[in-house]
Amino acid sequence: MPTSTSSASDAPAKSATGGVQSLERAFDLLERMADAGGEVGLSELSASSGLPLPTIHRLMRTLVACGYVRQQPNRRYALGPRLIRLGESASRLLGSWARPYLARLVDETGETANMALLDGDEIVYVAQVPSKHSMRMFTEVGRRVLPHSTGVGKALLATTPDDEVRALLARTGMPAATEKTITTPEAFLAALEEVRRLGYAVDDNEQEIGVRCLAVSVPDSPTAAAISISGPAGRVTDEATERIVPVLQQVATELSEALDGTGN
Repeated sequence: MPTSTSSASDAPAKSATGGVQSLERAFDLLERMADAGGEVGLSELSASSGLPLPTIHRLMRTLVACGYVRQQPNRRYALGPRLIRLGESASRLLGSWARPYLARLVDETGETANMALLDGDEIVYVAQVPSKHSMRMFTEVGRRVLPHSTGVGKALLATTPDDEVRALLARTGMPAATEKTITTPEAFLAALEEVRRLGYAVDDNEQEIGVRCLAVSVPDSPTAAAISISGPAGRVTDEATERIVPVLQQVATELSEALDGTGN
């Protein structure tokens, strides 16, 4: 009777989690590259991951062949353009997954609910559920704004080191959208300290006169994300803020748990 020439050693190695070890390592390397700014050398990846250089070289060669990584003329490796399509699709899905949670925010607060991401130096809105009030706020999904004049921008940058925030503001500038917009790095850093102290961010007529926005970050989100409610300043008062913020924080926590697919 013929016998198979394959052996257990031909099968992909399993990780401690029961997954395919080479896949886990490849995705870990991609995330390390992103954390390093998108471009790294093999020795840097070896030092940060603890993997031997031959293993990293094999994984990177495969990622290059697939278009997810490209090798630069200086022999360093950079994230490849094929990742862009994946990221765009994932961003659209992220907005879809968030909509039920935003709808709950609208039901419980009465105001328009939004979800936004930090994309490079800009804030991009990826989902919105409008208020049922006749007077309500509307932000087009896909709209991009600078972070210094928005509640979601403050919420997203509150955990960023001060020197990185200063560098971002130097690149974008701090144009005034209204007379209440923060226009100096020192004042913006002070506002971020207030966000850390309070646990939420406020846009008080800073993006548009007559509009107030309350925002919190989504903890442990796979990409930096924040949710917010926005409404007329006459409705989003200090008294309303005390009622709305706990709802925002609870919904952000539940959304974070929903986005965490590791338990599935």
